[in-house]
Amino acid sequence: MRLTVNGKPFEGDTPSVLALVESITEARRGVAVAVNGEVVPRSTWNVTKLGDGDSVEVLTAAQGG
Repeated sequence: MRLTVNGKPFEGDTPSVLALVESITEARRGVAVAVNGEVVPRSTWNVTKLGDGDSVEVLTAAQGG
């Protein structure tokens, strides 16, 4: 499957938002995801399917100042 993740091409077998997040970051807190410009609630990550050509933004909170 071909996706755009954080503005860069990404290829892999990541059928759900949860699978994608787990494949690109070890962070489990402070993570937000949008698919094609729509925020995906964490409670639906495991059932939100990704499709070929989707654009995904995965954001993680950073500590510090």
